[in-house]
Amino acid sequence: MFADRVTIWIRSGKGGDGCVSFRREMFVAAGGPDGGDGGSGGDIVFEVEDGLNTLTDFRHMKKYAAENGQDGRSKNCHGKNGADLVISVPAGTIVKEASTGKVVADLSGENRREVILKGGRGGKGNQHYATATMQVPKYAQPGQAAKELLVILELKLIADVGLVGFPNVGKSTLLSRVTNAKPKIANYHFTTLNPNLGVVDLEGHQGFVIADIPGLIEGASEGVGLGHEFLRHIERTKVLIHLVDAASTEGRDPIADIYAVHAELYAYNPKLCERPQVIAANKIDVIFDGEEVSPINRIKEEFEPQGIAVFPISAVSGKGVKELLYYVQELLSKTDTAPVVFEKEFFPEFMQDPDLPYTVEQVQEGIYKVEGPRVERMLGYTNLDSEKGFEFFQKFLKVNGILDELEALGITEGDTVRIYGFEFEYFK
Repeated sequence: MFADRVTIWIRSGKGGDGCVSFRREMFVAAGGPDGGDGGSGGDIVFEVEDGLNTLTDFRHMKKYAAENGQDGRSKNCHGKNGADLVISVPAGTIVKEASTGKVVADLSGENRREVILKGGRGGKGNQHYATATMQVPKYAQPGQAAKELLVILELKLIADVGLVGFPNVGKSTLLSRVTNAKPKIANYHFTTLNPNLGVVDLEGHQGFVIADIPGLIEGASEGVGLGHEFLRHIERTKVLIHLVDAASTEGRDPIADIYAVHAELYAYNPKLCERPQVIAANKIDVIFDGEEVSPINRIKEEFEPQGIAVFPISAVSGKGVKELLYYVQELLSKTDTAPVVFEKEFFPEFMQDPDLPYTVEQVQEGIYKVEGPRVERMLGYTNLDSEKGFEFFQKFLKVNGILDELEALGITEGDTVRIYGFEFEYFK
């Protein structure tokens, strides 16, 4: 089955940790620190691949992770950077943040490659922390954490014209007649499952791309049937052709059908109804001539006063089709030629780093507690038994605003600060 919406989990690579190391060579006295930096983690990159036209491959693999950076090593050796992970998608794919539905990237038009998640920076080795007063630093910077995101991939076909209507009104037949597309055609009493694209070539005029959107059913805008899967493909189109069974071969009223389709479009996205539209009254070759009021006249009397042109056609014989196509091309020539691109709404680069959050709270009179992933990690890399190491940790608390928050809570000298099993006496 055609797959045009999937949910996947992506994670960039973690930065490698800096190394704590000292030169230990014969005849080299007090060699000093030589811990190398960690390598940067790999990025998650989405890239358009020509030839792909479905998201089917993502149904079998749901998790994608870039390579982590290697830790730094002794002798000033830099850790290897993690490899980027490039994920191939078809043109027209939109990446959305799953919980909010906000657009992260639109891979269409000129935007064929985009970095979605940057890998974590590698941590600095202890060689960077040597000073005149601290010649034996026993700590190094940890690598920056990876970023992860649950995203929805949506494929919205890139077409100039959308062919809409209820099932079995002749959309596939019309597409096969006016383009080089080869959709399966039969007297289905259910909707075609796959959207089809075709290129219309008009003599003396610029051609255009037309999409046969699978037949809508009432309630499609609410997700009934495969409504959302089909309606999203109309969002990039600039002109809509409403195809109706003017002969009512299945007992449906063509006017009611047009209004029903219009209602589904409006309920899904009101802007769709603002686009130029034309009605193609199909199956005129099987209309009974003895009818008192021509169904074509009924449709024209209803919709032409609203500014919507009506073209009687036969998708089987081709009658009236050329006039319809030239009119559609004229409508396109009056519309904005810029492609329909969805603006970026979600910026992963501004996501809160999972290392940064911390909490500072007063648990009882004179006792305060500090917690947070980065605080815990820094404790693991700091030698609190040494005076220099303790001073370094104090500086970390100050630079990150933790001491300011403790003072804002009313801490005074002599009070106790608990940090992951350690207890410190506060003093200024």
